[in-house]
Amino acid sequence: MSYMALYRKFRPSTFDEVKGQDHIVTTLRNQLRTGRIGHAYLFCGTRGTGKTSVAKLLAKAVNCTSPDNGNPCGECENCKEIAQGNSMDVIEIDAASNNGVDNIRDIKEQVQYSPSTGRYKVYIIDEVHMLSIGAFNALLKTLEEPPEYVIFILATTEVHKIPITILSRCQRYDFHRITSATIEKRLRELMEEEQVEVEQQALSYIAKMADGSMRDALSLLDQCIAFYLGKKLTYDNVLEVLGTVDTSVYQELLGCVQSQNILGVMNILEKVMEQGRELTQFVTDFIWYLRNLMLVGTSDVACEALEVSKEQLILMQEEAKKIDDATLIRYIRILSELLNQLRFATTKRVLVEVAFIKLCKPQMEVDQSSVLERIRQLESSLDKLQRQGIQPAVSQPQVNVVEIPAKSSEITKEDLEEKFPKAQVEELYQVVKNWKNIKRELPVILRDFLSQGKLSVDESTNSLLLLYPPEGKMGKDYLARNPEKLQEVEQRLSKQVGKEIKIEVAEATQRKEENIINLECIHMDVTIEE
Repeated sequence: MSYMALYRKFRPSTFDEVKGQDHIVTTLRNQLRTGRIGHAYLFCGTRGTGKTSVAKLLAKAVNCTSPDNGNPCGECENCKEIAQGNSMDVIEIDAASNNGVDNIRDIKEQVQYSPSTGRYKVYIIDEVHMLSIGAFNALLKTLEEPPEYVIFILATTEVHKIPITILSRCQRYDFHRITSATIEKRLRELMEEEQVEVEQQALSYIAKMADGSMRDALSLLDQCIAFYLGKKLTYDNVLEVLGTVDTSVYQELLGCVQSQNILGVMNILEKVMEQGRELTQFVTDFIWYLRNLMLVGTSDVACEALEVSKEQLILMQEEAKKIDDATLIRYIRILSELLNQLRFATTKRVLVEVAFIKLCKPQMEVDQSSVLERIRQLESSLDKLQRQGIQPAVSQPQVNVVEIPAKSSEITKEDLEEKFPKAQVEELYQVVKNWKNIKRELPVILRDFLSQGKLSVDESTNSLLLLYPPEGKMGKDYLARNPEKLQEVEQRLSKQVGKEIKIEVAEATQRKEENIINLECIHMDVTIEE
């Protein structure tokens, strides 16, 4: 007998063997047990999630002579004929190649005849969204009021293409993507049955690559086993067969991009090409790696969404601390644009190399995220020089800041005591006294962006503000993108004042002029050095 592919050999023979679709299986079994069988079903979902398998199981179950708790027995003559594809009562139609009005008219003529051996005549129409508009219209009346012995099961991967008039006549069942854990467990069971030795990490990777499709997982596993027939299937073997790379390569690649090591990036891409890896898959996997890094850096709850080992998770958490979300989003944006270009490109390698040079050199782009990345790199370089004891000679940028209106050019302590309690006035004095000294200790870039705004207080809300005029938009946007920088200033100020200080960043044009007091106009008895 010729070899049978794994996904065909291990097609579910009972509802118990259907994995990852409990919400559908339970409903159908309850209908079968109680006799509440519908006349039209619509199975929709992504490829390889079990639509056709469940349709055949349902066709078996309604015609089985001795069902067991809703499951077909698999032993009676009807079950055997349906399993072998020889039953006259179960008709499978591929709508991709039989999508005309005449094909539907043939069905309308055939439904007039009773089933030959079973209780029901079942029509399974696969890829039903491929039917023409005329064919859908021809099917409407028959689908709404078929003979009592006829059941229609429609299957599709693109439910949005089906007319609402068809949808309203069917019981709709949405097949979910199967989780990697469920696929991995099923693959392990089948490999034990087939007596094939496979590494757990190899099965985990295949399950992840299947992207929620059990059929894809079995096909990939079949391919890997065939290449290493008679040998133990390892994780490295799977990477070689599927043309993908290990996570450590992505860690090294990200490190080179972060350090702007273009030569290192080119060497890694060269190795990937020499190993015969598929560039589109390589870029896709790198995007997923960056996405996982962003989740790891968000919260511990987000980490639960990652299907990685504990060791890998620890490494990713350490990596996530070295890079901020704005940078990761910029990387993902550039690589996603690259994927769209690779679909139709003839020189894929050149496009990939140019995109990775863009990642290393944000000055090649002029959008806001790239400007912020250049600022981050400059700030990192300045901090590194300061840690080495070197004071860089950085010229102060000329910033044209429009003066934020204040109630008077000079505010005295008596003026403040008319507006605020005495204790709060003392706090404001302490804030103003330490504000310029704290700014002086900050990195140059952050200091300049803070100086574009004016430290103020809103009389109506008693809140401490850092108000930016329209010309100071870059400084305001920088703090919005990097809230940890403002938090650092607040912590330093709180330490000096001896009380928790919170600063709100806002635009001057969004505040009422009469409520704003410019704290930088306060008359101080002590001299604060600039």
